[in-house]
Amino acid sequence: MAQRSQGWYAGTGRNAYIHRAWMRRGVPADAFDGRPHIAIANTASDLTPCNMHLDEVADSVKRGVLEAGGVPFNLPVMSLGETQVRPTAMLWRNLAAMAIEEMIRANPIDGVVLLGGCDKTIPALLMAAASVDLPAVVVPGGPMLNGTFRGQRFGCGTGVWRLSEEVRAGTLSQEAFLESESAMVRSKGHCNTMGTASTMACMAEVLGMTLPGIAGTPAPDSRLAEQAQLTGRLAVDLVAAGRRPSQVMTRASFLNAIVALAAIGGSTNAVLHLLAIAGRLGVDLTLADFDASGAGVPLLVDLQPAGDYLMEDLFRAGGLLAVLHQVEGLLDPSAITVTGEPLVSALTDAQVWDSTVIRPLSEPLQHDAGIAVLRGNLAPDGAVIKPAAATAALLQHRGRALVFDSVEDLNARLDDPDLDVTADSVLVLRGCGPKGYPGMPEVANFPLPPQMLELGIRDMVRICDGRMSGTAYGTVVLHVAPEAAAGGPLSLVRTGDWIELDVAGRRLTLDVPEEELALRAADERTDSGYANPQRGWQKLYVDHVLQADTGVDLDFLVGTSGDAVSRESH
Repeated sequence: MAQRSQGWYAGTGRNAYIHRAWMRRGVPADAFDGRPHIAIANTASDLTPCNMHLDEVADSVKRGVLEAGGVPFNLPVMSLGETQVRPTAMLWRNLAAMAIEEMIRANPIDGVVLLGGCDKTIPALLMAAASVDLPAVVVPGGPMLNGTFRGQRFGCGTGVWRLSEEVRAGTLSQEAFLESESAMVRSKGHCNTMGTASTMACMAEVLGMTLPGIAGTPAPDSRLAEQAQLTGRLAVDLVAAGRRPSQVMTRASFLNAIVALAAIGGSTNAVLHLLAIAGRLGVDLTLADFDASGAGVPLLVDLQPAGDYLMEDLFRAGGLLAVLHQVEGLLDPSAITVTGEPLVSALTDAQVWDSTVIRPLSEPLQHDAGIAVLRGNLAPDGAVIKPAAATAALLQHRGRALVFDSVEDLNARLDDPDLDVTADSVLVLRGCGPKGYPGMPEVANFPLPPQMLELGIRDMVRICDGRMSGTAYGTVVLHVAPEAAAGGPLSLVRTGDWIELDVAGRRLTLDVPEEELALRAADERTDSGYANPQRGWQKLYVDHVLQADTGVDLDFLVGTSGDAVSRESH
């Protein structure tokens, strides 16, 4: 079977001549004689700090492609720095996925290696690869080395949330807080906690889209370069085998990913990303699957924010494969990886080398750590909470709402000493969903009022239609769907209303009569301050974005178009 790239290069006509001539530039003619052409979709960017080193990783991939007889091409693609871009990186995940998809399809390539690290880059790459469905494989950029501050482990992201609250509580000086800044990011690589970046690297591996064993390899570790080179070789083999993402990422793979998500204490953001990737493939995956497959799965990995350790410790202790070996009985053995072999076949020799980091099944950190999906009249289409990062005593709670209409409203009022708040209050922040913000920012784990911090309180029930960082913690109900800006009941909540949270019962209830809610809906304000962009990507996004319960993709991007390009360029 002829390589796809031969549709550009084969023949003696003018168009083939043009395609070859512009690519020659010292390249021998036999590079275009049918050898597999492999693109390296590279999200390296100086403005994506976690991905700065991916050019080095790409060099290793290139060596592997050449060794296997392929021809490698660096393909810089849109990159998103989670900590840098405003208003939120999530606003552009779909744009990045769309742009990457089009560039993979448009170019004369037979397969693609996907290099990502920072939170949105691996999801965008996988969404794109799923929609084109050319042979593809992921190389995660890897976490940074462990950080320490004043003799203690200092987790990237998690340490910020913790120390900033201590400053606001008056128990840590501003000077000490700023001193910690240079200690947090110790090396190249993404966050070293079980945040979204680490979670999505693990999800890529459980979905079968990496070489088994690569996820969690620290960015500075020479073994990452080794695995990247082997991945380059594998990319050539994938083209020869015709093995495509749709053959690897099956429903069984996604259900396995949900099990793994619970066992590692992964980020709630993975729920959105897995739903979106599944949507590109046509795989039937819903919020209900997260409850069904995640129920009863124990938390085995003692990593921040749910535990104490960091990603370097997980790698040292045996890594993701050792964790999966512990829960192998919960995995669907039919799921394969890009190697063509079942995922479970890679678990045979996986061992736990440090049981304080990877707990045995008999001694988990938590017995039931799956992401919990809540429903009720406050979230008809669902909301999620991460019990592993919450305060157990607050998982069943009833309290009066204290409502903030926007992030700006929160910032203006939160520190007011006269704020009417108690430890039992349920803090509600709305206007932070996909349409309302726009882009669904990581603000759901918003700070607590100072008067609560001064009382020693470090967690309260918070409800939001936005997201929270995977590095964050707290009893936070998020991804409320429909969001307030889409007419969801969250828009009708008023300060003083009773709200009941029952995680065990999977309920989130606004205790207000339906008749009263109907009156409020008829009288709802129109000057809410929700996003109303008039042009560009933000307008396209707000007009077409779907809600959190289906993955926040754009309605016209769901599904696949394949790799066919119908017309010549000349």
